[in-house]
Amino acid sequence: MTENPFFAPSALPYRLPPFAEIREEHYAPAFERGMAEQLAEVEVIAAGEEAPTFDNTVAALERSGELLSRVSTVFFNQASSDTNPAVQEIQKDVTPKLTKHSDAIHLDRRLFARIKAIPVDGLDAEERFLLERYVTDFVRAGAELEPADQERLRSLNEELSTLSTRFEQNLLAATNAAAIVVEDAAELDGLSEDAIKSAAETAKSRGLDGKYVLTLVLPTGQAALEELTDRALRERIHRASVERGLAENSELVVRMAKLRAERAALLGYENHAEYVVADQTAPGTRAVTEMLAKLTPAAVANAHREADELRAEAGFDIAAWDWSFYAEKVREARYSIDSRQMRPYFELDRVLRDGVFHAAGKLYGLRFAERSDLVGYHPDVRVFEVTDEDGSPLGLFLGDFYARASKRGGAWMNSLVKQSELEGTRPVVVNNLNIVKPPAGEPTLMTWEQVNTMFHEFGHALHGLFSAVRFPRFSGTAVPRDFVEYPSQVNEMWATWPEVLANYARHHETGEPMPQDLADRMLEAQKFNQGYATVEYLAATLLDWAWHTFTEEPRDAQEFERQALRNAGVDLPLVPPRYRSTYFAHIWVGGYSAGYYSYIWSEVLDADTVEWFRENGGLTRENGDTFRRELLSKGGSVDAMTAFRAFRGRDPRIEPLLERRGLL
Repeated sequence: MTENPFFAPSALPYRLPPFAEIREEHYAPAFERGMAEQLAEVEVIAAGEEAPTFDNTVAALERSGELLSRVSTVFFNQASSDTNPAVQEIQKDVTPKLTKHSDAIHLDRRLFARIKAIPVDGLDAEERFLLERYVTDFVRAGAELEPADQERLRSLNEELSTLSTRFEQNLLAATNAAAIVVEDAAELDGLSEDAIKSAAETAKSRGLDGKYVLTLVLPTGQAALEELTDRALRERIHRASVERGLAENSELVVRMAKLRAERAALLGYENHAEYVVADQTAPGTRAVTEMLAKLTPAAVANAHREADELRAEAGFDIAAWDWSFYAEKVREARYSIDSRQMRPYFELDRVLRDGVFHAAGKLYGLRFAERSDLVGYHPDVRVFEVTDEDGSPLGLFLGDFYARASKRGGAWMNSLVKQSELEGTRPVVVNNLNIVKPPAGEPTLMTWEQVNTMFHEFGHALHGLFSAVRFPRFSGTAVPRDFVEYPSQVNEMWATWPEVLANYARHHETGEPMPQDLADRMLEAQKFNQGYATVEYLAATLLDWAWHTFTEEPRDAQEFERQALRNAGVDLPLVPPRYRSTYFAHIWVGGYSAGYYSYIWSEVLDADTVEWFRENGGLTRENGDTFRRELLSKGGSVDAMTAFRAFRGRDPRIEPLLERRGLL
C-alpha cells in the first residue's frame, strides 16, 4: 500500500482528493494508519512533560489526525453519494472503530487535565473561544465521568454508531425496493413528457424494458402526486413512501432512542433533547417546546381550512394521497398556474449558472469557472473553481445534482477540504441534490421546489467557501445545529429576487424569459398551502422531540409515533409528517437528533435577515460584503448569536417568520 493515495496530501489544486486514483481497497489501510497516527500524536501531547500551553496542547490537537481526516471525508462522502456493497461493508466495520477512536481521545484523563490547566492569559479571542470549546467538547464526551461510567459510555457509543449505519443502509435498500413499477403508460396520465421519459429510462436501467419506474425521494411527499390523475397509482406511491423501513428499522429506532436516553442520563441530563440543546443557541428545551406549541395551533387551523377547500374542489372526502393533486388544482384555479407551466423555464444548467452563480456574483463578487480537468468522485460530478472579484483563489465547488440508486435521498452539503489558516488549506465543498436524470440529450427541467433547494444548499456551500478561520474545529459550517440552516435559508431569497429570477427563468428551447405575468402568479402562489407545509414540518419536528424527551420507554415504533402525534395535536390523517420514524434519516443518521426544530428556529433568523436585506437595498455588494464579513466568514470561531447581533444590530424578531408562514 505504498501507493495509497491517502498517505500523502493531495497534490491537486486546493488539495482536491485524487478521485481518479482512489479505489475501495485503499480505505481500510488508510483508516487504520490514520487512527494509529493520531493516537500516537495524542499520546505525545498527553504525556508531555512541559507545562501545558495553548500551542503544545490545543493547537497540537488541531494539527493531529490529518490522514484520518483525509480518508474520512472522502469515504463518508462516497458512502452517502455513491455507495456499493463493498463500501457498505467497510462502513459497517469502520464506524464503530471510529467511535472507539474518538472515545479514546476524549476520555483520556491526562489529556483533559492538560487542557483544563492551560492559562488563558495572552490568548486572543479565537484561541480563548477554542479552548472553551475543547473543554466543553471533552465534558460532553464524558471526560469527567468515573471509570465505570466511561466504560458504559463507550459501549453505548459503539452500539449507537453500529445501529446508525444499519439504519442508513436499510433505508437506502428499502427506498430502492419501494420504487413503483408501472406496466401501462396510460396510468401515468398527467405526468410531464420528460418525467415519463425518465421513468422509462429508470426502468430500462433496472432491466425492465417497456415498463416505467417511479423512484421515491426521501420525504413523505412525492412530486408525482401533484400530477398523476390515476388515484389508485397515487395511493400506491403514497403507501410505498410512508411504509418504507417499517420492517427493517422499527426495532432499530426504539433501541436507538433508549440508548440515547441512557447516555444522556449518564452524562447528567434529563433526556437526550436536554443534552443536545445544552450546546445550541436555543436557551433550553423549554424554549424549544414553547416555540413549537406557539406555532402548532395556528398551523393546524390553516391546514384544516385548506383541507376544506380541497374537499370542495374534489367533490369527495379526500385522502392523504389526494392532497397534492387537488392542491395543484386549487392553485391552478386561484392563480391560473400549474407546475408544468413553470418547468420549461427551469433548466438545470441555466438555474445554476444564471441563477445561483449569478446571485453570488452580484452579492459577493464571486466568479465560477468549470474545471473539466479536475475529476469528481462520480461521472455526474462537476467541479468549479471559485475566485473572488479580484481574481484571488477562494476554493472549489462540486455539484452532484442527479439521483441514483447508490445515493441516499435528500439534499446536503459536505466539506471535502476544510478551510484553515493553521493547515494552510482552502475550502473544497460539494452540494448533493436528487434530481431524476433525464435520458441522454434531454434537458434537465426542474420543479420550483428543486430550484429552491439548489439555492438553499448553495447557501451552505457559501458558508464553507467564505470561512476565514485559523483552526479546523471552527471551519465553515461548524456552528450549532440550530444555527447552521440559517445562512442556507437566507440564500433561498435570491431564487425569487426579481433581477435573479429574470436572469435564469428562461425557456429551455427558445431562451425567452418567463412572462412577467406568469412570474408574478408563481410568486403569489408561494403563499398557498402554507398550512400543509408548516404542519408536515412541525409533525416531523414534534415526532423527533417525542423520541428524545420520552418519560415512558417506547416499545413499538408505530404506536409510539401515533401517540406522539396525537399528544402534540398534529395527528392529521391528511397531513402525514414530512418524515415518519423509520425513514427519518435526519435524526437517526444525519446529526439532527432532537434538533429537527433547527429549521424553524433558524428560520426566525432567516426571515429577520431577509427583512434586513430588503430594508437595505437587496442584492448589493455592500450588503453581501457585510453578511460575509460579519457572519459567513466567522464559521464557529465566535458565539453564533453574537455573530448574528453583530450583523443585525439587535436580537432577532419572530414576527417576520409568523407573517411568512401565515401564523399572525
